[in-house]
Amino acid sequence: MMYWYDHGMGAWGWFAMTVGMILFWVLIIIVVVLLFRAFGRSRPVGGQPPATPGWPRPGPSSAEQILAERYARGEIDDDEYRRRLATLRGSPPGSAEP
Repeated sequence: MMYWYDHGMGAWGWFAMTVGMILFWVLIIIVVVLLFRAFGRSRPVGGQPPATPGWPRPGPSSAEQILAERYARGEIDDDEYRRRLATLRGSPPGSAEP
């Protein structure tokens, strides 16, 4: 009848409870840090502000993109577009196709 007085937790119980409590607090701290980083960010990941619909994004553009935009706006004609595109791509002016 010795089992009447042995209702305490053994060494493994204390160890499991300690490890569980440490893991619980580590999880809580990780969640708080991730929430802080997600909501405390002043700029997007790329470092540029989000583009407004209808407005071009600020920043550098490639030369071919600028040339295509000028052609689309009608600033240059078809022959000039093809000639400049061939020059940008490094091929002779008469052999390039966009």
